[in-house]
Amino acid sequence: MLLIFTHKVTNRLNYTAKQIFEKILGVEMAFTTKVEDFIKHNGPKMTYSKQPLQNEFFIRSNDLLFEQGINDLEIKVSDWDGTPCFFAAGDKSTIPFDVFSASFFLLSRYEEYLPHVKDSVGRFPVKESIAYQHKFLELPVVDLWAYKLLDVLKERFPDLENKEKAYSFTSIINVTTSHAYAMRGFVRSIGGFLLDLGNLKFRNLWERLSVILRLRKDPYDNFFELVEIHKKWPIKTMFFFQFAKHSAHDKNVSTNNNRFRYLIKSVADYSIVSLSTSFVSTSDKDVLREEKKQLGNLINRPINYARLRYNKVNVPATYRNLVETEFTDDFSMGYTHEIGFRAGTCTPFYFYDINTEARQPIKIHPFAMHDYALTKYKKKDEVFEKMDEVYRLVKQVKGDFVLVFSNELLGGKQPLDWMELYQSILKRYYV
Repeated sequence: MLLIFTHKVTNRLNYTAKQIFEKILGVEMAFTTKVEDFIKHNGPKMTYSKQPLQNEFFIRSNDLLFEQGINDLEIKVSDWDGTPCFFAAGDKSTIPFDVFSASFFLLSRYEEYLPHVKDSVGRFPVKESIAYQHKFLELPVVDLWAYKLLDVLKERFPDLENKEKAYSFTSIINVTTSHAYAMRGFVRSIGGFLLDLGNLKFRNLWERLSVILRLRKDPYDNFFELVEIHKKWPIKTMFFFQFAKHSAHDKNVSTNNNRFRYLIKSVADYSIVSLSTSFVSTSDKDVLREEKKQLGNLINRPINYARLRYNKVNVPATYRNLVETEFTDDFSMGYTHEIGFRAGTCTPFYFYDINTEARQPIKIHPFAMHDYALTKYKKKDEVFEKMDEVYRLVKQVKGDFVLVFSNELLGGKQPLDWMELYQSILKRYYV
């Protein structure tokens, strides 16, 4: 067991150290604030404080984990043997940076509590993030720091034991628009016809008519093709269906449509099905609770997982709402149009609410990529060149490689054959 001496054990420190040592590294640890207990301990040990006691393994602490609330922080990003890091620890420190404070800053989404201008749908903009600005968004830095720390600890304590976790791959199918033309009802179909006609979109007009007359399948209706693909690969897959009333941002098929309801129940026979929340429910707990209840009643299973519309995570309100409506896991922590790690990690973690200074009972599963981030690439080779870099790092730290796809893009052909690309991705990254 690793014993950590510190002058004060705070909720922030306890939360961060457990995530690094227990969740990422598989190292058993404990704290002490008593010097005599620290000296008597014969196993691996380290000090996390402002000054070392003697010549022990020492990390000089930043003030962040001993503060409360949000304060102005001076962030200077530097380099730790090729890995970006911040909160320099000084010459006396065994390692040059306070990895605990830096990890807490990213995991808690500290910067998202600070004043910022939200984007058009109310999200924290990726360009406001320290990771984007300093070009380490595509690095799971919290995990990389953890393993660098482990290497240095093992140099000092060769007998330090750690239980390694295994790399995992998860494919998420996000369904906010299950059908482009089918199951839309008479009024919405006529409106679609007139809109296509007014915009001179004759190809859409013909495609819409062909689908409604059942001469061809709806381009977004690829669910059972996906189910068959998933049977080929031993990977974890999940479908998140929007099950909400129509609104300006939520335009899926009516929840009263029997064919739509049958579709969801059928997919649930083969895969985990959970809730892709509506835009309206983001700020209305009653609506969120009702969507959760209705979908659960339909598939006769509890709905524990959530994905937020547009990945619109606003801390801490979003996670407070999910906790209050009894969700246990969230899969929205990422950026829709940028590849990378919004919270700096590829390991699931619990949300820490800075306003209450307490860990909350909802587990966050960060995703590395949403398929919309790939639309900038025109060739398959370009996609894999970018994704291989991220995959290699996730595999290196034995993290969770979570990718989000939409049935809409998977139904498209130009400029990429998305379904063929999807199958190639599964084959390439599931091990």
